This record gives sequence, structure tokens and C-alpha cells, in this order.
Amino acid sequence: MDLRTFLMQSSDLSDVACADGFASEWKPRRLDKGAHLTRQEQPETDEFVLLEGCLVSSICDRDGKEVSVGFYVGPCVITPNIARARNGVSLVSIVATTDARLARIDSDLLSNRMISSEPIRNWANGVLRDALSRKVDREWCLAALKGAERLTWFRQAFPGYEDIFPHVLIASFLGITPVTMSRLRTGYK
Repeated sequence: MDLRTFLMQSSDLSDVACADGFASEWKPRRLDKGAHLTRQEQPETDEFVLLEGCLVSSICDRDGKEVSVGFYVGPCVITPNIARARNGVSLVSIVATTDARLARIDSDLLSNRMISSEPIRNWANGVLRDALSRKVDREWCLAALKGAERLTWFRQAFPGYEDIFPHVLIASFLGITPVTMSRLRTGYK
């Protein structure tokens, strides 16, 4: 899918002239499988739309333990920079699990476009609301559900992702061990 077509799927950006002008400000980017889009604790000031491919975001603690915190299957918007960076530094690492094609725009440029264009502002605010909603849903899952219920929630929230992403990453995202994930999958299809 091309960026213009993706953007025009939003009712906020359905005007051809607005979508064309906005799409022209984004720059293409390709990632090979295994390459980083962002690295935790490194400078990061871009916004991204994943047009094709799959990515996973993670956080690594000081002891080297990595936890998956997000999955992306294109076409989709990557969690906005305001929710994944502080003071221009990335809080997460994002890695391609397949070859990927993206579009990127500088966060400041997008902010300026949001100020000058109500349709772009509405689109970007909707993207942020959706990202925050997904974050809250995951937090609720981790706080309120047991292992089997977490897997059920994941299957409903992310249909087909079990066939796309390594199960060790999904287990990490759900706050369970890979062994528990395997047992749950074996006994709970």
C-alpha cells in the first residue's frame, strides 16, 4: 500500500488535496529483517507509518532483560513519538521481524502541520488516542488476567499475530514465560 492510500482511509484525510500535500512531506524508509528502526536511549525525533512488514517494540532493563511492548503489522501507524520518547531520546527499541517499508516525518514538522491543518490535527490526535487505548488495554490485561485469559485476550486483540510473531516475543508481551506460553497454546487452542 502507498502512503497516500493509507492516509486517505481516515475520514479526516479523505480530501485528495489534503492527503496529497500531507503525503508528500513524508520520506520513504526501508528496513531489512533484524534491523532497528529505533534504539532505546538513542536520539529519536521521527514519526512513522509502517506500509509493509512487521515490527516489534521492546524495552530492555539495566540487567539486560528485554520485554516486548508492541507489535506492528503494516499498514499501520507506529506509536507516536510523544508516547515512545522523552526529550528526543527513544524509550524503546523497534526492530523489523520481516523486511519492512515505512514512511517517516520529523515530529516537529508534523506538529507544525497539525497547527496549520485541522484535518491533519484530527488525524494525528486520533492516532494518539488509539495508541493510548491499546496501552491501557495491555496494562489492564497484565493487571487483571491470569495466563490463559491473557492469551485469550491477545488472540482477540491481535488476531493472527500468533502466526506472525515469535511466541517468545508474545510471551514477553503477556508477562508469562515461554514455557507457560507453550503449555497454554498446547492445552488451549
